[in-house]
Formats: sequence, structure tokens, C-alpha cells
Amino acid sequence: MKNKRILSIAASIFVLALSVMPNAVAQCGGLRSSLVHPSNWHPQYGQARLLRMALVAPAGQDDPDSGSQTIVGFWHVKFVSEGSQGIPDGTEVDAGYSQWHSDGTEIMNSAGRSPITGSFCLGVWKQTRAGTYKLNHFAAAWDSTGSNLIGPANIREEVTLDPKGNTFAGTFTIDQYDEAGNKLAHVQGTITGTRIAVATKEQSIF
Repeated sequence: MKNKRILSIAASIFVLALSVMPNAVAQCGGLRSSLVHPSNWHPQYGQARLLRMALVAPAGQDDPDSGSQTIVGFWHVKFVSEGSQGIPDGTEVDAGYSQWHSDGTEIMNSAGRSPITGSFCLGVWKQTRAGTYKLNHFAAAWDSTGSNLIGPANIREEVTLDPKGNTFAGTFTIDQYDEAGNKLAHVQGTITGTRIAVATKEQSIF
């Protein structure tokens, strides 16, 4: 009997504590900067309520759900040389498939390189103004045998999205370094991208 009485009292105290808990405690992310309440603070009694919260894109990044056009998505890209020493203008130096992610990262599968030489590379991007984006991208380049590491290649892009959000165009540079940091080659030119959507036909990427 004694144990039952103790449990009954404890349960009553627990229920009473829940009934006087202020609503503010139930807010996700509602931490205050100070544990000291202002002098005019009074607890609000009642039932706890769930609050709606919005997912906010990182600062300076597109929000793909905002209804505005966004660089986020899957793209067919082409790199064409312009002003590169030793490479005629208009030469396609690379092409492939890239994905720009809402967290500010990017990945590209280069169709211009054999997988044995390293065909995947990674980048980060930032929106600089409305519709314009900068990309900083690195790749590990190997020789044609895939046995000897040449060094890092740095690809930089600045592109502008068209008003409908289906294409982009801009400029690029590619700088190839050896492992000691010596620059071995420099290529520059124009880059274009065409969005690939669920309904995209294969004919549109050729």
C-alpha cells in the first residue's frame, strides 16, 4: 500500500507540472539568449502546441522551392576553347554532365576524359547576383595510363542562368598543376549548360 501511495503522489506531481509548463518551452529552436526571464515575463498556461517551421536555404544560395529560377539541378555542359594558347578557338575541350546541389556543392562526370584518367570532379558554388553564379571546382588528373598522378586541376566558372531557367552560359578557366604546385597548362573559353529534366529526350543532349 505504501508503494502504491508513493506512485500515486508522484504521478499527480508529474501531471501538475505538465499543466503549468509554459507554451514557449515547446518551441523548437526557441532557446533564449539568457536563462533570466525579464521582469514582465509571465508563464502561459495551457496545452503544448506544435509550431510550423520553414526550411531556409543557406545564405547566398538559391532556394529551389521558392518558385524562382534556380541553378540547382542536372545539366549537360560543354566547354569550348576561346583565347587558349595552342588550341584553336571553337574547339570543344570537354563536355559532360553536372549536378548543382542546393547546399552549394557540385559534381561533374566529364565525358571528355576516360574514367581511367579521372572523370569525376567536385566543386562548390555561390550566387553572386541575381541569376549569376561562380563555381570553384577541383579534379585529380592522371596520365593516360591511369597509373601516374599528374596533380590537381582547378576549374573556375562564372555563368548566368537564362530567365526561363533552362540554360546557362558563361566563361571558364582550367589550370593544371603538378603535385609540386607548378602550373603545367592553362585553358580558357566559354561554357554552356542545358538543363536535363525528367521529360528530357535523349536527342536534346547531342
